[in-house]
Amino acid sequence: MNQEVNVLALVKGKERYVFMYNDKNRAAVLESLARYASDPEMSFSWYDAAVLTQRIRSEQRKSEIAAARAANQAIIRDELAKKAAFKKVGGAVFNDFDD
Repeated sequence: MNQEVNVLALVKGKERYVFMYNDKNRAAVLESLARYASDPEMSFSWYDAAVLTQRIRSEQRKSEIAAARAANQAIIRDELAKKAAFKKVGGAVFNDFDD
């Protein structure tokens, strides 16, 4: 699980909307965006909510892709290490027969 803190900000005139979230509370931030957009006393619009939601989901996809790549690289490293160990052991066994 990613422990990074993401910061998302929106500046509308004199107002500043800053959202800080991580993987655990991403859903809560998305809910907050909808709640802010539905509040007629705030200048935060549904368009703002849509744009920020898209950014959050885009970052989530990037994070998931990076995690998948890291996992794949770890698997490849393990497989290469196993092959190298097998060749080393296999070579020693075949050298014994050469004598």
